Amino acid sequence: MADIVNRVAQSKLLTIDLEDYYPEGERVVLDIKDWLYEGIVLKEKEFRAFVTDHAWEQYKDAYVAMHCSTDAIVPGWAFMLITTKLQPYAKQIVLGDLELLETALFRSVIDALDVSSFKDKPVIIKGCSSKPVPENAYIWATQKLQGVAKSIMYGEACSSVPLFKKK
Repeated sequence: MADIVNRVAQSKLLTIDLEDYYPEGERVVLDIKDWLYEGIVLKEKEFRAFVTDHAWEQYKDAYVAMHCSTDAIVPGWAFMLITTKLQPYAKQIVLGDLELLETALFRSVIDALDVSSFKDKPVIIKGCSSKPVPENAYIWATQKLQGVAKSIMYGEACSSVPLFKKK
């Protein structure tokens, strides 16, 4: 009886799992609707009082998504003012929802990713993840790897989908 050979383990395939680059830390949504008169009108004096009195330390080392969940028209300076208070505490701040926050975090991750070890190698971008890796991260990783990799596939080594092959 012949030995079973794991050809996947013996291959030169390199796998990149974007979940491994997931920035750890608390994600917080800061909804300013309660700082507005009846949830829709920004009265500057009262708004500034809320900003001044808020406990900003609670955002230490957190990733913060600021937004207003009502249909209020909020001037840009309001979120800029909040940012000045968050800046000493939060790791990153975005104007938007949690999905936008994750997308912004992964944009930074992919931009900083050193892909030199993938030069002229076949690469699989692992598909399934239990952490919220945004779809854009896969696109950005593909773009970055396409400049160096011999080939790019998506999925798992046993069932990958070919995406790119250098000519």
